[in-house]
Amino acid sequence: MGDLLALKVHDQDNVATVFANDVKAGMTVSVRDKKGRIISIEVKNDLPYGHKLAIEPISKGTPVRKYGEEIGVATEEIGPGEHVHIHNMDSQRGRGDLEQV
Repeated sequence: MGDLLALKVHDQDNVATVFANDVKAGMTVSVRDKKGRIISIEVKNDLPYGHKLAIEPISKGTPVRKYGEEIGVATEEIGPGEHVHIHNMDSQRGRGDLEQV
């Protein structure tokens, strides 16, 4: 199958975006950052192309950071290698129900 790749774009990101098809639980993904560093993470859940993978523990209530931006808040404990999506993250973007500050 070749390398399974995910990218961490910003130093403060706690998720990486997966750029591979058919990523299944138990596989290992190479997470690369902008400085060329690579870490390997074992995938805990099947992941669709373009979805987020936790690259470090994310505590409940902690911001989820992607591309250097807070894109949501963890609604439960999320471990490294877990799929990060609407089932364990409350999005802060595009929400008409949140009061503007």
